[in-house]
Amino acid sequence: MKSLVAWRTWAVGAVVLAVAAALLVAVGPQGAGAGRADTASGHRWITDRQGRALVLRGLSTASSAKQAADGMPWIEEKDVARERRSLGTNFVRFLLQWRKVEPSPGTYDRTYLRQVAERVRWYGKRGYHVLLDMHQDLYGPRVGGNGAPAWATGTDGLTSAPTDPWELGYAEPGTVRAFDRFWGTVEGDGRDLREHYVGAVREVARHFADDDTVIGYDLMNEPWGGSVQGPAFEAGPLARLYQDAIDAVRTVDRDHWLFVEPSAIGSNWGFATGLPRLDDPRGDGDAARIAYAPHLYPLPMDLGGGYTGGTKGQVDRSLRAWREQTEKTARRLGAPVVIGEFGLDTGLPGAMEYVEQVQRMADDMGAGFAYWSNDPGPWAPWDAKLRPTKLLPVLDRPAPLAVAGDPVAYGWDEARRTLTVSWRGTAGVRGGTEVRLPARHFPKGGRVAGGAQRAWNPESRVLTLDSGPGKHSVRITPRR
Repeated sequence: MKSLVAWRTWAVGAVVLAVAAALLVAVGPQGAGAGRADTASGHRWITDRQGRALVLRGLSTASSAKQAADGMPWIEEKDVARERRSLGTNFVRFLLQWRKVEPSPGTYDRTYLRQVAERVRWYGKRGYHVLLDMHQDLYGPRVGGNGAPAWATGTDGLTSAPTDPWELGYAEPGTVRAFDRFWGTVEGDGRDLREHYVGAVREVARHFADDDTVIGYDLMNEPWGGSVQGPAFEAGPLARLYQDAIDAVRTVDRDHWLFVEPSAIGSNWGFATGLPRLDDPRGDGDAARIAYAPHLYPLPMDLGGGYTGGTKGQVDRSLRAWREQTEKTARRLGAPVVIGEFGLDTGLPGAMEYVEQVQRMADDMGAGFAYWSNDPGPWAPWDAKLRPTKLLPVLDRPAPLAVAGDPVAYGWDEARRTLTVSWRGTAGVRGGTEVRLPARHFPKGGRVAGGAQRAWNPESRVLTLDSGPGKHSVRITPRR
């Protein structure tokens, strides 16, 4: 058995090789699936039942679900109500655990799925869109992580010890072997673990196929290839798993979106991904419903640095590279973009400036996001006593929620206290364009220039604008 030092040395080498390969990989023709050039970033949009483009902004719920015996997050319905009231979010990335969906081979825990459905209803009553995320870190509990059930964890006697930082656990011998057994890199006991995983995803989709609150399924959180890394992993085992899962979901659910992530190594930092274009059995082009959901953790900050001094310049370069690679991949996939995760310890120097910078970038890209996470503490909008932290007012910013047509551009200028929204109205879209105007910025509501106000709800802080075919461009400032 290799020593721990040798395995960690192997891990560093794997990362370097993965990043180098990513920089060199030919990721396919960039024209494939190109979006509309006259919309924000030229990509497609996730739409609601009325055909409106959705600007998804919210939190991940929640890291607490990873270790809980019942797989449920810490929240109660009153917490969902507080989140909606204090942040005005319209999106949640809700963590699921494979260990709970399929506690024994081929047996699905419908009690667990009903408990998830109850929490989905809490969000649905308040107008949220819920993304169900098949979450894993370090594979599963048997090797010190979360996600996979013990029966699906093959280590061949290799062990995994706790590490600091926790990400080094991916290089532990037992964890590497568990992933290799899952992906079929090494021979196992004859069971196809990927087939079981796809079956679990299909069962989740079967349960929620008719639930309009659910917007889609995140097929795997931060995939890791074990001993296979870089494009060989993403264009090989990962792409095959994704395609199998997409095909399986479409046998029970034709409507919800399928969200795919690249391998976290490299992609989180701004390097290219080898993830290829995937097929949706429901059709190509505008009929396909595959969304791209990469995570964003610039390496200087992932290593514990703040957003200040020389580190700030390094992070800004990472953000530019990340955006370039994300938009390139989205065009290749023909997919809308949602930042599946970004976040940091709010006590780091420059943390609030960084969060605002990412939000501006998301606006420019026309990308949704799920901030990590809603767990009370130093990364969250509230502390352990559920009191607001300095993050809350930074996340509670004016933004569109649903746009009645093709968004062209939108953004919040705090210095000028002005929210601008431009879009092209299209035939067949029902309903108006909705924007949220937080009380901290718009205590008396908003004054609209360049368009007509249809309705204002002071309780939800949602302003609805008239729409229709043609170009629209409005400026909203606080009413005096």
